[in-house]
Amino acid sequence: MASESSITTSGYIKHHLQNLTYGEKQVETAAGVWEPTGELGFATTGQEAAQMGFWAINVDTMLLSIVLGTLMMWFFRSVAKTISTGVPSPVQNFAEMVIEFINDTVRGSFTGGKNDLVAPLALTIFVWIFLMNLMDLIPVDILPLAVAQGAVFLFDADPHNVFFKVVPSTDPNATMGMALVVFGLMLYYSFKVKGAGGFLGELALEPFGKWALPVNLVLETVTLLAKPFSLGLRLFGNMYAGEMVFILIATMYGAGLMLGSVAGLLQVAWAIFHILIITLQAFIFMVLTVVYIDMAHQHH
Repeated sequence: MASESSITTSGYIKHHLQNLTYGEKQVETAAGVWEPTGELGFATTGQEAAQMGFWAINVDTMLLSIVLGTLMMWFFRSVAKTISTGVPSPVQNFAEMVIEFINDTVRGSFTGGKNDLVAPLALTIFVWIFLMNLMDLIPVDILPLAVAQGAVFLFDADPHNVFFKVVPSTDPNATMGMALVVFGLMLYYSFKVKGAGGFLGELALEPFGKWALPVNLVLETVTLLAKPFSLGLRLFGNMYAGEMVFILIATMYGAGLMLGSVAGLLQVAWAIFHILIITLQAFIFMVLTVVYIDMAHQHH
């Protein structure tokens, strides 16, 4: 796709960074104002996708997240059904290694007593985000090109108007959605463990005591609200930057044999380094989730 004469380098990059968005179709009037058509469909431009509003769905993010989540559940369920107390299989060894790693991490980070949700939640978050991040190692053109060709064959669509973003964690809707779920759990356990009075007391009376109540309230509210934003945007920013590097490298393949050869070496080198980033970002999100839930269990 990068070498096609009908698309510029800028257009190629924008195409790969645009989600497959489904919602109420929009049309731009002669006055430059976007108006809804009353019909549902896929956005054919980035501008139309942006105008679809809150209720639009990024189908590629939803589809891949569900597929990867289902794959994760199928894997662990299959291992659990075939588990053996004798000589374990390599797959069982791998699953046990992952579970023990998560269990040790939770034991070191969570000190809020017994909570049967924390360890399974940590395992789910780590593996699910790791799989979503792992999609970044698939060459950037393979899945978008396959989806575009499928749309051309089935619906006679213009391939330039068919978008497909491969890495769900480069969509802030996905990362912020997970962060808001963690935030909801923080609030739930804060109220459950401390009660409404204890939770509000922490916001109003810390860190400077009752004589600085307004200052305490502002500082603690900002700190509380910053947690889901930092959690979601950290994952999004790191994965978006990594995906952008892969896309920029891909544009070099259409710039001649010499740059194409350099691009091949750069792609391999960045992919090897990116494996560390993929794993690290999943680990950080998981650890911060456990720490935030632990903080919700602590009395101050």
